[in-house]
Amino acid sequence: MGADQLWRHDREAARGQRIQVRLARSPDDVHAAQRLRFDIFHQEMGATLSEQAMSEGLDVDPYDAHADHLLVEHEGENGLEVVGTYRLLRQAAIPAAGSFYSAAEFDLSPLIDHARVSGRPLLELGRSCVAPKFRDSRTIQLLWRGIADYLETHGIGTMFGCASFYGTDPVRHAAALSYLHHNLLAPPHLRARALSGSAVDMNMLPIGSYDHGAAIRALPPLVKGYLRVGATIGEGAFIDHAFGAVDVLVVMPVDAIAARYSDRFSAPRIAA
Repeated sequence: MGADQLWRHDREAARGQRIQVRLARSPDDVHAAQRLRFDIFHQEMGATLSEQAMSEGLDVDPYDAHADHLLVEHEGENGLEVVGTYRLLRQAAIPAAGSFYSAAEFDLSPLIDHARVSGRPLLELGRSCVAPKFRDSRTIQLLWRGIADYLETHGIGTMFGCASFYGTDPVRHAAALSYLHHNLLAPPHLRARALSGSAVDMNMLPIGSYDHGAAIRALPPLVKGYLRVGATIGEGAFIDHAFGAVDVLVVMPVDAIAARYSDRFSAPRIAA
């Protein structure tokens, strides 16, 4: 699918506002996504970014040049503004990119082996963020509808990516991490593992020692969203000191989640 074909609209008649989703088509589009990422990750969440990022006010890393960037734009009085984004890094780009971003935190060899055997490539989801005023179901659904089109276009077999718990103390998230370990581990053939050094065992509390309902409520919204469409979780968590987070790896085989994903997010395409 060409970038100008991935296009959705949603209107608020009462306020005359519109939001839409599409792939970035130009360096300016990518810079708009990077600017939003800088605002969220550094200014709001306190992430430590590179000197280049700090000087330019853009969250930039080497993977951006090899990825597609999904944008949600809001049309207001001053024109279009990027209010949500996802970075989509396909396996086909890895020879040029060098590796997946999450390979610095997790051993992805089970996923890579499975993709080779199945003949269906991987897609890494990353750098997801939404501007505070637009953190609602409408914006999230637009992003995921865009991803649904992208999966179909590129014949993706498995999606994966890091999802973060705020703060670098895993004990704060002991119940939620334990719940994920006890109930939602990926099957062995897809079970990527956190790399030693900054890895922590998610099996922190014994089964029966914590309240499942409270543990579920403590999960970050992005993790909850992934789980609603049938995602599973890699083994172990990784402490990302630069971003001030405890990361888990979310694994989503497309065939396994297809029905739930389609029911929740798919919609007829609208060409620009």
